[in-house]
Amino acid sequence: MNLVRKLSSKNLLFFNLVLIGVLFGFSLAFLSFSCSTPNARYVARAQENPVALSENSLAIAEGLQNAFNAVSDKVLPSVVELKTVSVRRQNFPSMDGIPWEFFFGPRDRDRGPDNRGQEREFRSQGLGSGIIVRFNDGTYYVLTNHHVVDNTTEIRVATLDGKEYPAELVGKDERKDLAMVSFKTKDNYPLAVLGDSDAVRVGDWAIAMGNPLGHQFSFSVTMGIVSAVGRTGGPGGNINDFIQTDAPINQGNSGGALVNIRGEVIGINTWIASNAGGGNVGLGFAIPINNAKRSIDEFISSGTISYGWLGVSLNEPGKETAEALGVQGKRGALASQVFLGSPADKGGICPGDFITHVNGREARGVNQLTMMVGELKAGDRASFTVIRDGQVKEIDVRIEARTDEVASDSKKLWPGLQLVPLTDEFRESLKLDKDAKGLLVAQVLTDTPADIIGLKQGDLINSLNGENIRDLPSYYRLLREKTSVELWFGFTRSGSALESLKFKR
Repeated sequence: MNLVRKLSSKNLLFFNLVLIGVLFGFSLAFLSFSCSTPNARYVARAQENPVALSENSLAIAEGLQNAFNAVSDKVLPSVVELKTVSVRRQNFPSMDGIPWEFFFGPRDRDRGPDNRGQEREFRSQGLGSGIIVRFNDGTYYVLTNHHVVDNTTEIRVATLDGKEYPAELVGKDERKDLAMVSFKTKDNYPLAVLGDSDAVRVGDWAIAMGNPLGHQFSFSVTMGIVSAVGRTGGPGGNINDFIQTDAPINQGNSGGALVNIRGEVIGINTWIASNAGGGNVGLGFAIPINNAKRSIDEFISSGTISYGWLGVSLNEPGKETAEALGVQGKRGALASQVFLGSPADKGGICPGDFITHVNGREARGVNQLTMMVGELKAGDRASFTVIRDGQVKEIDVRIEARTDEVASDSKKLWPGLQLVPLTDEFRESLKLDKDAKGLLVAQVLTDTPADIIGLKQGDLINSLNGENIRDLPSYYRLLREKTSVELWFGFTRSGSALESLKFKR
């Protein structure tokens, strides 16, 4: 009996120990399950319920992704990073302390060569991008923007493989905002394939490559579409008709490649329109590559870009002027002034002619017409389609070379004033009588014949060389027919009838 009791006590003790172990293990499992269940549940659900994509949809998406991969692999090795240094010197007075400077001035040892104190050197670093476009006998040629390398004293080229090379400036042109640098190496780098920017359409894929916002973001690739073509109004008064894209472009992307889905360069990333912060807001602009193709060879051969010269001053007429001349709704540019003795003057283009085509190609506005003329070579003969007195005329002109001297000779800019119809709005703003008549002088260009004979902005022109002027067409017609020897105007100023001096041609 005692033995049984002893055995029962042992069994009971064993049973209790087993029970406690089971309960303890269960508690741990419960605690572990309680802590991990939510995340585990979400993971399990994510694994059990992947996004449902049809095989066709997945193939299309992966095909597009593969295309972007291939374009990046192909083009990035021909894109470079341009590291520039600009040095400027400035004289500063030496300060030995208020008492010394006040009573005795700076010491002689502190004076620079111009006697204004010490000359100090300031170095500033810049960053941009470029595209390798030519190779010749160990030298690679890189196309970039003028503003990337302007006023720089040192240039280095960094490539995708992490190497750097000293570079030299080959040439630059501010009008197109283009420049070229070169570097020498025995290493092999691919040349960019240049596409046809004239074939670019709104909605095309656009892939931007470059070095935005510093070295840590170098050789970035961003993607978007072509938002618009033919945009004008870029910084610095350049003459390009830009491609607009929403592919993210930021500072440092300038000079980099804008590429189509085939891996062809269609533009050179140049500028952005942004808010005060200066960041990308989806408004990036690239120079069409066709605008740069001829410039590449000219940079390499001569270091400069040559331009054809027609010899006209162009503007896009306002609504009232376009209606008066009968060109409302038409694309082109108004030749408001003509340089005396220029190709236009010799060929028969006159002030008031509305130019619509060059060699059969439509001129969509001032910038494009300027580029079309600029692409012509000295000695070329070009056919200009103009609208004059409501009639379409073809005028053949022999183009000459443009120089800064001849293009800035204001004394030959004929006649040198901009006239607009006098509307009721102008009468009210200028406090003129309701029955006031004439053409309003909107602008007089400095040092031109109109300026020399005394005309001013706000004058009301009512006669030319003694002949009454009724409207803009009659003004331009008299200007063509009555001014072969001299020019003078009858006009009203501050209510007084006056007559200008005479300009002898």
